Amino acid sequence: MNVRYSAHLIHISGLVQGVGFRPFVYRMAQKNHVVGWVENNNEGVTIHAEASDLELERFISDIRSLAPKASRIESVRVSAAESNGFQDFTIRKSENLSDAVTEVSPDIAVCEECLADMKLQSHRMDYPFINCTHCGPRFTIIKALPYDRHLTTMQPFSMCPLCRHEYENISDRRFHAQPVACSNCGPSYFTDSRNNKLIVHDPAQHLGQWIDQGSIAALKGLGGYHLLCSAENETAVARLRSRKQREGKPMAVMVPDVETAKKLFELSEDEADLMQSWRRPIVLLRNKIPLAPSVSMGLNTTGVMLPYMPLHFLLFGQLKTRAIVMTSGNLSDEPVAIDDADANNRLSSVADHIMGYNREIHNRADDSVCLIVNGRERMIRRSRGYAPAPLPVALDCEGIFAAGAELVNTFALGKDKQAIMSQHIGDLKNAETLAFYEEAFSRFSSLFRFKPSLVACDSHPDYLSSQFARNLNLKTIEIQHHHAHIASCMAEHSLDEKVIGIALDGTGYGNDGTIWGGEIMVADLTGFDRKYYFDPVPLPGGDQVTHEPWRTAVSYLYKYFGPEMISGNLPFLKQIDPNRLDMVHQMLFKNINCPMSSGAGRLFDAVAALTGLCTKSLFHAEAPMRLEAAIKTNCKGKYHVDYVGKQIVFQAMFHQIISDIKHGITVGEISAKFHNTVSSIILTVARRLREETGTEKIVLSGGSFQNRYLMGLTEQILNDQRFSVFAHHQAPSNDGGIALGQLVIAAKHRASGLP
Repeated sequence: MNVRYSAHLIHISGLVQGVGFRPFVYRMAQKNHVVGWVENNNEGVTIHAEASDLELERFISDIRSLAPKASRIESVRVSAAESNGFQDFTIRKSENLSDAVTEVSPDIAVCEECLADMKLQSHRMDYPFINCTHCGPRFTIIKALPYDRHLTTMQPFSMCPLCRHEYENISDRRFHAQPVACSNCGPSYFTDSRNNKLIVHDPAQHLGQWIDQGSIAALKGLGGYHLLCSAENETAVARLRSRKQREGKPMAVMVPDVETAKKLFELSEDEADLMQSWRRPIVLLRNKIPLAPSVSMGLNTTGVMLPYMPLHFLLFGQLKTRAIVMTSGNLSDEPVAIDDADANNRLSSVADHIMGYNREIHNRADDSVCLIVNGRERMIRRSRGYAPAPLPVALDCEGIFAAGAELVNTFALGKDKQAIMSQHIGDLKNAETLAFYEEAFSRFSSLFRFKPSLVACDSHPDYLSSQFARNLNLKTIEIQHHHAHIASCMAEHSLDEKVIGIALDGTGYGNDGTIWGGEIMVADLTGFDRKYYFDPVPLPGGDQVTHEPWRTAVSYLYKYFGPEMISGNLPFLKQIDPNRLDMVHQMLFKNINCPMSSGAGRLFDAVAALTGLCTKSLFHAEAPMRLEAAIKTNCKGKYHVDYVGKQIVFQAMFHQIISDIKHGITVGEISAKFHNTVSSIILTVARRLREETGTEKIVLSGGSFQNRYLMGLTEQILNDQRFSVFAHHQAPSNDGGIALGQLVIAAKHRASGLP
C-alpha cells in the first residue's frame, strides 16, 4: 500500500494567543506523527505540517475539536506547501508580519491544575500569582503584540532557573506561559500606608483577619482595585457605603464555591455553569438567605461571583464569613483605581487597610456582569473575562471607530470583519472617566494597530464621546441612538435586512430634537422608520427626573388628568415636600425647563413612584429595578392602552393603576400588570407591523430589556406567535452595546456609498 505524504501551511485566526495554543498544537503534532513547526504572529498562528494525508487530516481535525477551552478558532486556512524534510516538530519564535492583528485573550480565571500546584510545588506553595498557559492575566498586562513576556508588565521580573526550565520545556504546562512566576522570582503583595510599602508573605491571612474583624480592605485585583468587607456584617457594609459615597446601589459579593452560592441564592444550572466558566463574571441571582441589609438595599437580587484569582481561593481558606462584598475600588462615578499610588491617595479615606502588588496593571478592567433569562446568557457589563475579544460581524468594518454613548460607555474599533469592543469605560460625566476613555482609545489603537479612517458617533450634540469623535477631524457619521441599539443586536445575529425593532430605554436624542426612548421602528442598517412611540410627556427639571421619579409621575398625572389630580390624595404625594410639588406644578403649567420625552425608562419611573416604591432615586435605574423586584410573578392581568396614530397613549392605564391603588390592590400585582402591559404592547405592534411589512424578524434592544421579567415574558409571547426573536447575548442591551450598532451602520453606509 502506497502512503502519500504531503506538506501543508495552516493559518489559524481567532483567539489563539495567550491560551496555550502552540503547546497544544505541538502535542497534536506528536500524537499524529506530524513534523514541521508552529509560530505565533500578529495575524494568528501559522503551522507548517508534513505527514501522510491521513495523519494531516487527523491533525487538523484534532486542532478544531480539542482546542484549549479559552481559545476560539475563527478560521482555519489550509494551503499546499513544499516539503522541507523536517525530522521533528518545533515551536518557533513569534513573528511580526503585517498590520493585521490576532486576538488578545481576556484574563482567564485560575485553573484547577494551578490550584493543585499551590499545595504541591515547593516554590509555589500558596503562591498568589500562580498561572500557566491555561489561566492567569492576559489583557490587563499586555502592552503590545505579539503576546510575549517582554511586551507585558511581567517584563521587570526575571525568571528564576526553575521557572525558566518550565517556560522552555515544551512538555510542561507552563511552556511559554508569559506571566509564569513563583515565590522566588515573581510579583509579591504588599501593604500600603502613606506609600510605605511592606512586603507581605501571607496576604490571605492578613486579609482574612481584617475582614473578619469588621474592617474594610482595598485589594488590588486583576483589572483594578476592589473594596472588600464581610457581606454578613451590616456595620462594615454600611460604613463602606458611607465612605464610598454609594448611597443605594447594590454591591456585588464573592462566595467561595457553588455550594455556598446555592445556600444563599436561588441558582439554576445555567447560572451555576456561567458562574464557573473561565470568564468568572458577576451573575445576578435571586436572594434566598439575606446577607447584611446594606448589600442589596431591599432588592431581591444580588450580583454574585466566584473566586478567580489564586489569592481569592487562599482568602476563603482563612475567612469565617461565607461571603464578602467585592465592589469596585473607586469613589462614586470615578474609574476603578489601578495605580498603587493613586489607590493609596483615593482609597485611604475608604479602606482601613490597602493591599497591592508590585506588578503593573496596564489595562483597567472592571468585573463583567451577566444574568440568565430563558436559559440564555445576557450581558449587562462586558469587561474582565470578555474584553477585548472581538465580535464577528458580517460587514467589512476596517478603519471605523465607533465612539459609543454617554452612559456605561464602551467604544469599538473595526478590524476586517470584527468589532473590537473596549472594556467597560463608565459614565462619561467627569474628567477622570473621560481621561480613561481617551487613554483606552490610545492603547487600543496602538495594540491593535488601528488607524481610523471613518468615525461613527451618537447624534446627541453634547455627548462627550461624540465630541471626542468629531474632534478627530475625520469623516463622521452621526447615528440616532435607538437606531444604533437595534443595529447592535442585528450585528450580533448577522442580520442585514429590514426588521421590526423595539428599542426601550431611558434617554436618546431624537431626530425631532426631543428625548426618545419608547421606540418601535422598521429598520435596517441604512435607516429606520419610526412606526410607534410612547406618548411623550414633559420632564420637569430635565435630567433631575432621573433622581426624583415622582416628577415624572406628576407629569403623567398633569397631562392626563389635569392639575387637580396633583393636589389629590394619592399616597405617594404625601412623600413629597409641598413646596417642591408646587414648583413642579408651576413648571408644567408654564412649560419651563420641561423637555418632552417618550422614554420607556421614564414610564417605569413614573409607575414606581406612583405606587410609592421609589419617589427618590439614589442610583441609576433604581426605580425600574424596585418595580421589577416587587412583581407578583403568578399575576396574568394587564392594563388597557390606546393607539392614537403613532402614539401609544397610557391615560387608561394610569386611570386603572390609580383605581387599583385606591382599592388596595397590592403593589406586586400592580407591578406585574404593568410589566404584562408593556409586553402586550410589543406583541400588538409587532403583529401590526408583520401584517404591514411581511417581516417576522423582531429585534429587542435597550436598557429596559435588562429587566429579567420583561425580557423573559416578551421573548416567550413573541415566540408563541411565531416571530423570529433576536435579543442580545454577547453585547449589552444597554448603552454599553451602542458602539457595536454604530460600527455596523457606518460600515453599511460606506459599503452602500451613502453619505
